[in-house]
Amino acid sequence: MSHGHSHGGGGCSCAAEREEPPEQRGLAYGLYLRIDLERLQCLNESREGSGRGVFKPWEERTDRSKFVESDADEELLFNIPFTGNVKLKGIIIMGEDDDSHPSEMRLYKNIPQMSFDDTDREPDQTFSLNRDLTGELEYATKISRFSNVYHLSIHISKNFGADTTKVFYIGLRGEWTELRRHEVTICNYEASANPADHRVHQVTPQTHFIS
Repeated sequence: MSHGHSHGGGGCSCAAEREEPPEQRGLAYGLYLRIDLERLQCLNESREGSGRGVFKPWEERTDRSKFVESDADEELLFNIPFTGNVKLKGIIIMGEDDDSHPSEMRLYKNIPQMSFDDTDREPDQTFSLNRDLTGELEYATKISRFSNVYHLSIHISKNFGADTTKVFYIGLRGEWTELRRHEVTICNYEASANPADHRVHQVTPQTHFIS
């Protein structure tokens, strides 16, 4: 079924077009479980800590009691650290049915502690957004650019004309790779008879597919 959407700046697909059952859609958007919420930052939020609340289960996306609203102007900047490496495949941004809905989203990868001053640099991908009141529109990322992400910054740079921006839900779809530490023994080949072993840590990835 065609919805006639026009999505400049990035690909987009709708739940009705994807024809996925709700339980599978919810599992696909499980990357919120892989966010280090204690270290997540939302700059220019009007209420401290409210930015964390928009990263929630897909089934709870319509819970309008949890939202973030910008403070001084229309911009928001989310700094999202993951607990491993992520291959990011898609994003959902759900807002209000008015001009406070985001109209542009810019993505940056692997720039921890990013500030608004850093948004002058070229983003890894930019999306022109449509109003999404139900959390059904997915914006597909360029997977080649987002295949090894340990930190994601989402810059909401514009809305549809309101003084402030309001976001109810941000959904992230992709794959998560766990970093596990294993001890590896390296033998020390020395001329003297001292067979001392030195232990070092080696990080071995283990992939869990969340899609």
